[in-house]
Amino acid sequence: MAVACEVFGTDRSADGIPSWDFAVCLTSAGPIQARGGAFSIDSPHGLARADVADLLIVPAWPEAAGDPPEPMVRTLRAAVERGAWVLGYCSGTFALAAAGLLEGRRATTHWWYEERFRARFPEVDLHPDVLYVAEPPVLTSAGTAAAIDLSLHVIRLVDGPEVANALARRMVVPPHRDGGQAQYIERPLPDDATCRDLGGLLGWMTEHLAVELTVEELARQAHMSPRTFARRFRAETGTTPHHWLTGQRVLHAQRLLETTHLDIDRIAERCGFGSAATLRHHFIGWVGTSPQQYRRTFRRTAS
Repeated sequence: MAVACEVFGTDRSADGIPSWDFAVCLTSAGPIQARGGAFSIDSPHGLARADVADLLIVPAWPEAAGDPPEPMVRTLRAAVERGAWVLGYCSGTFALAAAGLLEGRRATTHWWYEERFRARFPEVDLHPDVLYVAEPPVLTSAGTAAAIDLSLHVIRLVDGPEVANALARRMVVPPHRDGGQAQYIERPLPDDATCRDLGGLLGWMTEHLAVELTVEELARQAHMSPRTFARRFRAETGTTPHHWLTGQRVLHAQRLLETTHLDIDRIAERCGFGSAATLRHHFIGWVGTSPQQYRRTFRRTAS
């Protein structure tokens, strides 16, 4: 619940970040005891407030307690029927599944609950190896940190990537994390502390993505022999120079698709792919969708 309050309930309008009309709604009269018993939670809002919301979040659900109460089930179902989005964080996916919202859908939950979830809801297409599954109107995430990832993704869809990035900076978290839902995942530069010998070179590489960069040229920039450079690069980044460059070029293409009106050919040139066909080949391989579809998704959701 703290994730929902932090992302959607904190007023940062003074920093240019749009505010959300946020409320905590209880299914019965409060106060209710928080997990662990350290404090209690109360709110003046009940399900009537949730009945008019555009976005509902079930932040957790004690899966051992069984199905949610029928009034809550009706609220969740009615939300989807009227076009609202419903999010389930972690064990909150149990409540969504019990309400029948995940039948035949792709979803995820915390890996800890995988066996129990599959046993109770075999009709759900469960993917426990991803951070979140964002297929509106029902969206689900794995553990606590993944709830942040999904929340920022929703901000990205509704308020735009610049707002999501600004909010991530305020929260001191990456705008996107590696692992699952590849089309919305950024592969950030390793920092200088991680790559003691190559940190400066990696920055130089990202500034020259439009240029053809060979291992020999990169080795000269690093003042190493090509063989030593290739070995050192893999040791410090876990991959080859070509693979790393391709990932950064795809990431740059994502940003250009999100924030500019450049045509695909021009984006391919700026990212060092040379042609739209080459860009499309690598983009689909890394992101799982085409550049055109990626751009349509963000333009449609932002508008």
